[in-house]
Amino acid sequence: MRLSPKFSLLTLAVLSALSVPAFAQVKVDGVIDPAEWQGARHVTDFRMVQPFTQAASRHPTEAWILATPDGLAVAFRNTKLAGVETPRQRSARDQDVAIDRVNLMLDFDGDGRSGYDFTLSASDGVQDSTITSGGNFSTDWDGSWQHAVVDGEGEWTAELLIPWHTAPMKKAAGDKRTVAVYLDRVIGSINERMAWPAVSFERPQFLNQFEKIEIPAYSQSLLAVTPYVVGLHDLVAKDNSFDAGADVFWKPNSQFQLSATINPDFGQVESDSLVVNFSAQESFFGDKRPFFTENQGFFDFGMLLDNSQLLYTRRVGAMADDGSGAGDILGAAKFNGSIGGTQYGAFLADERGDAGRRFSALRLQRSFGTQNLGVMLTNVDRPFLDRSATVLGFDHRWQPDPSLTVSSTLVGSDVDVAGQHTRDFGFTSIAQKTLDKGWTLTGLLIHYGEDFQINDAGYLGRNDLNYGQFEVGKRITALPEGSAYSSHNIRSRIEGLQNNDGLWLQRQFRFYVNSQRKDGGFLGWNFQLRTAAYDDEITRGHNPMHVRNGGSAYIERNLPRIGNWKFGADASIGVAGGLREDTPYSWSVSANGTYYISDALNIELWVGHVMDQEMLIWQGGDLGPGYENVVAGFHMNRYDMSASLNWNIGTKQELRVKLEALGFDAADPTAWRIRADGRGLRSNDPVQGFSLRNMGFQVRYRYELAPLSNLYVVYGRGGFGYDAFADGAFNQFNNAFSLRNDEQLVVKLAYRFEL
Repeated sequence: MRLSPKFSLLTLAVLSALSVPAFAQVKVDGVIDPAEWQGARHVTDFRMVQPFTQAASRHPTEAWILATPDGLAVAFRNTKLAGVETPRQRSARDQDVAIDRVNLMLDFDGDGRSGYDFTLSASDGVQDSTITSGGNFSTDWDGSWQHAVVDGEGEWTAELLIPWHTAPMKKAAGDKRTVAVYLDRVIGSINERMAWPAVSFERPQFLNQFEKIEIPAYSQSLLAVTPYVVGLHDLVAKDNSFDAGADVFWKPNSQFQLSATINPDFGQVESDSLVVNFSAQESFFGDKRPFFTENQGFFDFGMLLDNSQLLYTRRVGAMADDGSGAGDILGAAKFNGSIGGTQYGAFLADERGDAGRRFSALRLQRSFGTQNLGVMLTNVDRPFLDRSATVLGFDHRWQPDPSLTVSSTLVGSDVDVAGQHTRDFGFTSIAQKTLDKGWTLTGLLIHYGEDFQINDAGYLGRNDLNYGQFEVGKRITALPEGSAYSSHNIRSRIEGLQNNDGLWLQRQFRFYVNSQRKDGGFLGWNFQLRTAAYDDEITRGHNPMHVRNGGSAYIERNLPRIGNWKFGADASIGVAGGLREDTPYSWSVSANGTYYISDALNIELWVGHVMDQEMLIWQGGDLGPGYENVVAGFHMNRYDMSASLNWNIGTKQELRVKLEALGFDAADPTAWRIRADGRGLRSNDPVQGFSLRNMGFQVRYRYELAPLSNLYVVYGRGGFGYDAFADGAFNQFNNAFSLRNDEQLVVKLAYRFEL
């Protein structure tokens, strides 16, 4: 019997499908082999999300998604367009640069509570981040995942493989599980982004709008041990020191994982930026220590205002309670997992010595349809201060439809000092609504009690406040064909802030415009107008200071890369509205430039200058009792510089040279006594001008031996200088380069063994 051609082809296709295994082994080499990707989900409907038009992309892009026993594999084929430049510069890990790249964002449980972002550039540079339910990205976390790129003439292709042991997952129902995925491609030279699904990371509902896909319920176990050794040579003290320790990561199944660190090393391979802070609020710094960034997103519990959070890991190992130096960390451990629909996690860290502290935290979360409820408990035991602090918080997120999100928190604090308890609470709520035609509405309410305290384990810039905000936003993408701009994002906001005594601390109107240009450049500007109010922090709890009405304006312009150069600049001007009878003002200006010597080597420079005719600084801490309400006004000038050389020597090696310096001068002091009504009265109190300088210099070489295994050789030098007289900011800036309070050479070796 003769078979028809149609029947023969169908039979051959069926037999071919039956002849291949249930999954293909993907070799991550950047070459998209059809045999390896057979059975993968093929995605071609990439649409524009930057600018956010949701129109079909003019840049042909396709992707494949395939679940394998080794992890979730994703491939991209990115077609290049004639006339659109494809920068090939190399980048360091987590460096944000304007180059072509693809993003895979993955919510392992598909419930919109947390996610991970894996970024791969056309030059095989990587960036990875955690994503919170509020759409906040943190690059502090570094994961272990496979990637490869092939950059050709007409296209570039990329392959990624994300292991299942990257994050804990809910127990699967049967042999299938649901994950949520988002894919995008960015054209770096013109800053266009196309995505599937067509949703924007700038919107609060972003994580909840990923595409849900059903895949086989694969699971991986992993035991990884990362021992380290470090040697330090102090060139100032003429001393040597050595240390060793280890990090341990154990994931026996998909529902549970544990990480621990023994005698952790927090050596100076990462440096903080220079900060000069005369305010009553503590400066906030991110954490790059590996243990404290590993799956730390689950413990995220924010309080909406600035960087407020219940667990601020920089507290661990911070200045000891006896002021003798940094706390000596004995060890730390944390675990998280899930039981049914409930996710759980715990954190514990212990410091050595009589002044050591013990930190602990417990976190629970559960979803109920359109709602998510969580609870977090923290405790810090500080025996040297006879102090114990406990904080209990509840957070709730409700998303009845894709356009509306309401997030709220209720937190109580209990601080026990020598048997005396101080208790109070804080509350926050934010509602975000997305409307048609690019309109958005945001409402925000915050209450922090006068005795609300979370800073033993967390971070809170200030307590004792009631804050309200209402914002209207409009995104414009339907611009004329001949326009130089691709989109405008306009926001206007009114906000008010009181303390719990009813004193107005802030009443202002803000207006923002951020405009993206078609050539890849950016223009942003804003202004704000403030009514008269009070500053109740400057005298550290004594008489609040009355501040007259004022305002400020700011503009920023970033140019696209032109040849080997890239430039940007910004400027601001403000009316201080302080204590002087006239109208003092302030201004600032800064400029930055990058010169690309090659795709692997570039030099960056940023310089800035700030001038304030009346910078107000509290004097009570220096002058002592009787001067608690004394404030001095200074004519302030400040010069800053940050320069770096970045050399990416292949994909395994990098050399970074970084120099930061500043000079600060506070001249022409005028003393004021703040009266009970908040008005300032000129006085003859003994205040004087001063000046200071600060410098940090670091040369860091890194060689990647294997994923998350590195050899570091770091030379660092820095210092701080203070003069009890005004010496001129530029003189201080020049003198900063001779500072040498610290000078060290550090060699660190850490190697990850996966067992």
